[in-house]
Amino acid sequence: QVQLLESGGGLVQPGGSLRLSCASSGAVFSFSVMGWYRQAPGKQRDLVATITSSGRTGYADSVKGRFTISADFARKSMYLQMNSLKSEDTAVYYCKCTRAFYGNDYWGQGTQVTVSS
Repeated sequence: QVQLLESGGGLVQPGGSLRLSCASSGAVFSFSVMGWYRQAPGKQRDLVATITSSGRTGYADSVKGRFTISADFARKSMYLQMNSLKSEDTAVYYCKCTRAFYGNDYWGQGTQVTVSS
């Protein structure tokens, strides 16, 4: 059974930084794409950033220049460095990993990020 576990969330002041991590267990296959999503209260879950096994990255416009996604596909782990955080970045952040060739998606349980003074 594949499990994804996010960590690194917490409370931070505006302008601060956090680094999120996503670790997987139970996957005997490779992932082709890994990504971070977030969901604020009362809103839909939105894409934040993605990275492919070839190293291609993509970002939501709202986080470009502030967030950096990275991953170790061999270790099946992923990170999100978040700088210059704003109150509107407050949300539960989820990691999602997509199985190579088959396309199955796996989600973590989420980690809360709160940006507030």
